[in-house]
Amino acid sequence: MFKIDLHNHSFYSEDSSSDPEEAVQRAIELGLHGIAFTEHNSFRASEPVEALKEKYRGAIRIFRGAEYNAEEGHILVFGIRDDITDIVDLYTPAREIIRVVKERGGVVIVPHPFREWSLLRADLRSLNGICAIEAYNGHNNRTENGKALEAARSLQLPATGGSDSHSVGEVGSCYTEFFAEVTYDNFLDMLRGGRYHGFDRFERERSPV
Repeated sequence: MFKIDLHNHSFYSEDSSSDPEEAVQRAIELGLHGIAFTEHNSFRASEPVEALKEKYRGAIRIFRGAEYNAEEGHILVFGIRDDITDIVDLYTPAREIIRVVKERGGVVIVPHPFREWSLLRADLRSLNGICAIEAYNGHNNRTENGKALEAARSLQLPATGGSDSHSVGEVGSCYTEFFAEVTYDNFLDMLRGGRYHGFDRFERERSPV
């Protein structure tokens, strides 16, 4: 099994205090095999973490994406090296952002769709082209995560996990466990393939062996 926390923010996002290198070190301490930085509304913002890939090669894999504000809520984007905001405005309808991402070979995951303020929960069935639903989010309560998991099962979509960390101590609270090794080359194909599942680390630690 290959464990990646797919949703993290560092101080390259305005609302996070997390030093990215300290976040990487924390992920290693927890036994994660990968960590993804998904800064708010910008892929370019996480460019400095590229230098950490070589430094921590052999210890952990470091991925990059972004979390964009769509009209209805947030969406996680991987595989697009240009900023979506170069193509469409923030708060563009999610369907349009998904179309743009797919045309450019990327993938979209819907994070925390059942938070009170998110309107995506009402539109999940109509969002053609999403890769997965984040059903394990470290900032959600159990009810919100439970509803997201139910939606993923109903739509026959895989469920991911990510801490949504905004501080180093939150890294790894939720993560995604892949059934095979994930590399920089196969990352997108592994996301599309759906052979993974999300987990809440604290729930798992309390579960009987």
